[in-house]
Amino acid sequence: MKIGIFGGSFNPPHKMHKQIALELIEKGYVNKVIYVPTGNKYNKKDLIDAKERLEMLKIIAHNNENLLISDYEIKNVLTYTYQTLDYFKNLYPNDKIYFICGTDNLRELTTWKNYEYILNNYKIIAIARYNDNIKDIVKDLNTNNIIISKIITQNISSTKIRNSLKQRKYTLDLDNGVMSYIKKRKLYY
Repeated sequence: MKIGIFGGSFNPPHKMHKQIALELIEKGYVNKVIYVPTGNKYNKKDLIDAKERLEMLKIIAHNNENLLISDYEIKNVLTYTYQTLDYFKNLYPNDKIYFICGTDNLRELTTWKNYEYILNNYKIIAIARYNDNIKDIVKDLNTNNIIISKIITQNISSTKIRNSLKQRKYTLDLDNGVMSYIKKRKLYY
């Protein structure tokens, strides 16, 4: 089995996060996707509590046995990507583990702790962010372990969504259940 590890802040998780996972499964890149939201120690502006982000991910993955949620990075004090990938490799020793990575993160990969270890030990499924030239980014990394996906993304970002929510402007880029959760919990206001 091929398992895709989809890490990120998911602050909040939006429709594109779900669409990417479903398309990766539909097109045979992976059989399952495990969302792994970053913990609270992740140094990112406007990051809401990890438990809230985890609950919103559960909403978008609801009733789909191929979309799983992990609290691995939430439970641990500080976890690097290579440690997360090793954790899942140990958890699923007979399966292939793939790291799902957008070009925004792929550009920064060489700044990550033990990035060479990731490149040497795991396949990365690269997802082009809206209008990014993915081939140039991959070429600079000089590895054969990156699979360029044919997933076409829309120009949706959690940052834009948060900015809209701060102004009490609701967006169609969120799943209805996630939007209801945000309103009920008064998140991002």
